This record gives sequence, C-alpha cells and structure tokens, in this order.
Amino acid sequence: MLANGATLEVKKSGESTFAKLPGLKELPDVGVEPEKVENTTLEDEIKQYENGIGDPGDMTYKFKWDNGDAKASYRILREYEKTGETVSFKETLKDGTTTEFDAQVAVKRAGAGVNAAMEFDLNLSLQSNLKITDPA
Repeated sequence: MLANGATLEVKKSGESTFAKLPGLKELPDVGVEPEKVENTTLEDEIKQYENGIGDPGDMTYKFKWDNGDAKASYRILREYEKTGETVSFKETLKDGTTTEFDAQVAVKRAGAGVNAAMEFDLNLSLQSNLKITDPA
C-alpha cells in the first residue's frame, strides 16, 4: 500500500476533535520492540531471555516547509513545543487504519541546498501506549 493519503491530526488535552496537520510528507516506523532481558539460571545450558519493556524507538514525521500563517503545521507544533504540554495525535492511513497516541513535541527545521525542498521534522516523545485500530 502506498502512503499517499495518510494524515496526521493533533488535539490538546480537553479538546474533543482532532485538527489535521497539513504538509505531511513522511511517516515513521510504528510499533514496539520489546527489550531483550537476560534471565538465565545456573541450571540452564544456554542463556535464557524474556521480553522486557517495549521501546517504540524514534518517531519522526517529515513535513513540507510552510510558515506562511498561524494555521501552518510548523507554527502550531512549535507552540506545543514551547509549552512542553503533552498532546494527542491520530495517524490515519489510506486504508482506514488509525494509530492514536499522546506525545511531547520537538520541532526542527531541516537544512536544504540548491534545488532541494525545505522541510521540518516533528520529533515525538511518546507519553502513552500506541492504540492501533484496524479498518472496518
């Protein structure tokens, strides 16, 4: 499936509806890899492991650069970064699969050169589990 048609939406705590963030260009890997915890006893002949706490890794979304008005994704997200508040996100894929989570925001304008498009990165620090909902 192509990523075309995917959206990312955001809402503050206490708000009832999500607002679409325009200019989304690239999605991060989404999922949780549990850490491998060694739990070998003196009776074991080889090391034994258990799954530990999950680590989703870095979640970075790429956006087209636009800082033209107050509704630009860059300005909205930079405001969340300034306040340090945890906000809710909802990613929706073309087939209807959704992933919802809470995160703190860090925004970084990416560098660019001759004949290269300007972008910015939305780096998220997860503050909740990932809630993945399959399409109907």
